[in-house]
Amino acid sequence: MLKEQEMQTLKQIAKGVAEQFGSNCEVVIHEITEKSAYSSIVAIYNGHVTGRKLGDGPSHVVLEQLGKAERDPSDHPSYLTRTPDGKILKSTSIYIRDDNGEVAAIFCINFDISALTMFDRALGELISPKDTQQKEPERITLNVTDLLDDLIRQSVELVGKPVAMMNKDDKVKAIQFLNKNGALLITKSGDKIAKHFGISKYTLYSYLDVKTGGDKK
Repeated sequence: MLKEQEMQTLKQIAKGVAEQFGSNCEVVIHEITEKSAYSSIVAIYNGHVTGRKLGDGPSHVVLEQLGKAERDPSDHPSYLTRTPDGKILKSTSIYIRDDNGEVAAIFCINFDISALTMFDRALGELISPKDTQQKEPERITLNVTDLLDDLIRQSVELVGKPVAMMNKDDKVKAIQFLNKNGALLITKSGDKIAKHFGISKYTLYSYLDVKTGGDKK
């Protein structure tokens, strides 16, 4: 956990970045605590870019961090995200560590490049994502319900077939993806995930330790 003065300094930097780049630049600070699965935003500037506000819930990067056993993630610069109303953002997520080396906050910059994409050929490197393999901008969600729906959708896309056609290995793969990305940290997510994949909650949790490639179901 960051000290109060450290957090205040981080907020000061966030405000300065937002003012430097103007109203199209949203800067968000997520605090990583046991409450972060429900309310993680402790500072936000130009929140109109994504429609979020102080006290709102986590983004994908926050929930993913909460769900990981290892606590040494790499910063994620210059990737694309998409808001619910269709804006395309160029985003950066920076992991801030406390005195113990634990991730205590995530500093995020989201710059609205929707208008600039009309001139992408001329602007080139300025607006292109670092990860050229990224197929679709990651969606920015406004609450944990939307975030869980988004993660379930991604798990199905990862498998590459509808649930009705999935065998046991397919469902194991999808559920382990959800667990890795923190979906099971959301209250009552187990019920929704089990229902979506047509399995019991007991089966759901038993799949977490199963290795893919086993018997078909």
